[in-house]
Amino acid sequence: MFKPTILITGASSGIGAATARAAAGAGWNVAMLARRADRLDALVGEIGDAALSLQGDVTDLAGLEAATARCEEHFGRLDAAFANAGMGLQTAGTQKGDPEEWRRLVEVNVMGVLYTTRAVLPALRRSKGTLVMTGSAAGRQHIKGSIYGASKWFVHGYAGNMADEMREWGGRCCVIAPGMVDTEFFDEGKPDKLHPEDVAASVLHAITAGPRAAIQEIYVMPTG
Repeated sequence: MFKPTILITGASSGIGAATARAAAGAGWNVAMLARRADRLDALVGEIGDAALSLQGDVTDLAGLEAATARCEEHFGRLDAAFANAGMGLQTAGTQKGDPEEWRRLVEVNVMGVLYTTRAVLPALRRSKGTLVMTGSAAGRQHIKGSIYGASKWFVHGYAGNMADEMREWGGRCCVIAPGMVDTEFFDEGKPDKLHPEDVAASVLHAITAGPRAAIQEIYVMPTG
C-alpha cells in the first residue's frame, strides 16, 4: 500500500513534533530532522516504523542533502517537505540587539530555509511534491524594529517565488503564517493562543489538498 513521505525540520518539539504526529496519524511516513537526537528518538518510539530520526542542523547544507538522500533510501520517495526550523531573539531591536544573535537568526531563519529547499527540491521534483515553510503573522505586518519579523518577511517572499517556480513542473509551495503559538519559544505558557496541533492541521491541509488546488498561504490566528 502506497504511503507518502514528509521530511520535517525542527521536528523535535513544538510545531515540528506536532506535525510529525499528525502526519503519521494521517498515514504518512515522517522523516524528522533536528539537533536533539534524544527527542527525535523518543518520537520514533512513539510513532513507530513510520518515523525516521535524522539528527542534523539546517545550517549544514551537506548534512541536509545527506538526510534527504537517507529519507528517500529508507522510504523510497519524498512527497512533501516542511521547512519549519527557526529561532527568535532574546533581545529585540537594532540599537539594543546582539549582532551575533542576528547572525545566528539569519543562518537559521533565512539560510536554513534556503538550504532545506535546495536539499529537498530534486526529490520533490521527482514526486511533484509540496514544499511548506513556516512563516509568521510577523512576516505579514510591520512590527517596530523587529528583526525576527523581517526574517519571516523573507520566508513569505521566498515561498511565493518558489510557488511560481514549482508550478512549472507540477509542484506546490505553501507558507503557513501563524500568530502566537504556545511553544517552548516563550518562557511562559500561552494556553489561550494557538497550539502546535493547530498549525500542524494547516500543514496537513496544504500537503493533502487535491491535485487542482495549490494552497500558497495559510494565515491562522488564535481566537483568544
